[in-house]
Amino acid sequence: MASKFSEEDFSCPVCCEIFTDPVVLLCSHSVCKVCLQKLWEIKGSRECPVCRRKSSMEEPPGNLSLKNLCETFLQERSQRSSPASETVCSLHSEKLKLFCLDDQQPEELKTALKPLQEKLKIFKDCKLNWSQTAEHIKIQAQHTERQIKEEFEKLHQVLRDEEAVRIAALREEEEQKSQMMKEKIEKLSRDISSLSDTIRGVEEEMRAEDFSFLQVRII
Repeated sequence: MASKFSEEDFSCPVCCEIFTDPVVLLCSHSVCKVCLQKLWEIKGSRECPVCRRKSSMEEPPGNLSLKNLCETFLQERSQRSSPASETVCSLHSEKLKLFCLDDQQPEELKTALKPLQEKLKIFKDCKLNWSQTAEHIKIQAQHTERQIKEEFEKLHQVLRDEEAVRIAALREEEEQKSQMMKEKIEKLSRDISSLSDTIRGVEEEMRAEDFSFLQVRII
């Protein structure tokens, strides 16, 4: 039964090898379980590697029929590769030659080319997704940096305003206290001047009395 299919029919679209423990997605495409898990882990999203359809299942069910067919295919291929058997074209059931006469292409190369092309497409898609993710990270970081600078600028402005208010209050307090001290100094200066005048007056009277006393004794 498996001899009716080519190796491409039993090849995983990710690793390009014969399926081992295949699982089937909702889109009906099958992939090796390990390959699918690694691919989903790398891409960060669950989608079919063939048609890109999103998958809602974290653990797709196993494809037991395909697994059995792959085992049968491997057994038949092993038997065909033995010296006693004759290798035939999987498409035309003829002895395998260098070229398939109908297709005019190397049969084995043609079979192997498609999964390689699909794998290359997967790699390119992964690279594109990663590049887009890296650009998104860069843009998001720049946006966040602008937000941080704006928030800190607001805080700096609040601090500058608070600084100006406090300095203005301090200068007003200084001016009030300085004016008060100036008034006290001026009053004290007037008191000193008045007291000095009084002292001079008393001293002059004392000198005048002493002089009169001396005049009385001389007489």
